[in-house]
Amino acid sequence: MLVLALDTATPTLVAGVGRWSDGQGIEVLAERSVPSGNRHAELLTPAIRNALADAGLRMGDLEAVVTGLGPGPFTGLRVGVVTAAALADARGLPVVGVCSLDAVGSGARTVVTDARRKEIYWAAYGADGTRTDGPAVVRPEESALPGPFVGDPAFGDRLGAPVTPADVTTAGLLRAASSQLADPSSAGALLPLYLRRPDATPPTAIKAVTPA
Repeated sequence: MLVLALDTATPTLVAGVGRWSDGQGIEVLAERSVPSGNRHAELLTPAIRNALADAGLRMGDLEAVVTGLGPGPFTGLRVGVVTAAALADARGLPVVGVCSLDAVGSGARTVVTDARRKEIYWAAYGADGTRTDGPAVVRPEESALPGPFVGDPAFGDRLGAPVTPADVTTAGLLRAASSQLADPSSAGALLPLYLRRPDATPPTAIKAVTPA
């Protein structure tokens, strides 16, 4: 099965193409990792096109789409989820959503990524790679998270332990989606993992305007 995998939950967006087969493993054919900051909407489509070109494929060759659901910033997540849903709908393909932290590193670990506001997103995993806790958001110095840590190394000092650099990867996304790719009917709705309320909120009262 040829699968397009994408993620916009972190400052580095990922778009890749891989060959997935139940029981046969994962082969990554091409991957583009692009430092994107807040430019996900501008950079995601070119990254997808470039990954397909690198793999020598076209959109019509794809058989499924996988997208990271976060946790991550509101705008970035919406770009990735909406793009995945639109591409899958246009081609009549199954679309699978996974926790983006599941696609970072492997084995026993605690994944930490930047949640802004001096906080981190985190999730813990057992030796077999199964998530045992999280995802959640916390201030690093107020946590008692187990190591070893992988993800954003900038938080090592505040966690009191080193963080091995690691990012979301195409292989990680496909691995996290394996059970749903094996049975696409089991895939749930694409619900972004925001974990907290947005900064922008509607006003609670409407100010009266005095006619001139």
